[in-house]
Amino acid sequence: MSRRTERTSRLIQREISGLLEREVNDPRLCKLVSVTEVSLSPDLKHAKVYVSTLGSEIERQDLLACFNNASGFLRKELAAHLRMKQIPELTFHYDDSIERGARLLKLIGELNTGKDDKISSRNSLHIDKGGNNETDKRSHNRCG
Repeated sequence: MSRRTERTSRLIQREISGLLEREVNDPRLCKLVSVTEVSLSPDLKHAKVYVSTLGSEIERQDLLACFNNASGFLRKELAAHLRMKQIPELTFHYDDSIERGARLLKLIGELNTGKDDKISSRNSLHIDKGGNNETDKRSHNRCG
């Protein structure tokens, strides 16, 4: 991806996020929605906008339908805010990377909890009582 394409995709991502905060009146789109990435075609005519939110599968499908219905409005607003010769066609896709990351963190946390339990049980078996054994005292006297 060229530098120009990367900069343009970040700019579109920021603008769409700002439009969601300021200008969109649909309550389904005003809730907690994150624009996670914008992927532009090399000719800058098409943009895949990846969005993420928390909720059920039905809410996600409803969210994508709302975004696809609002794509004309968002494109018109992008044209008003950005200085570009041609504003790309917007298609919206759901991004589940946040949920996958949360699931991985939960699994890692469970593994760490299990690992801590195993370590504490091992340490309780190998605790040195501070040299109460006579052989330890004799070997210490020889070395010292």
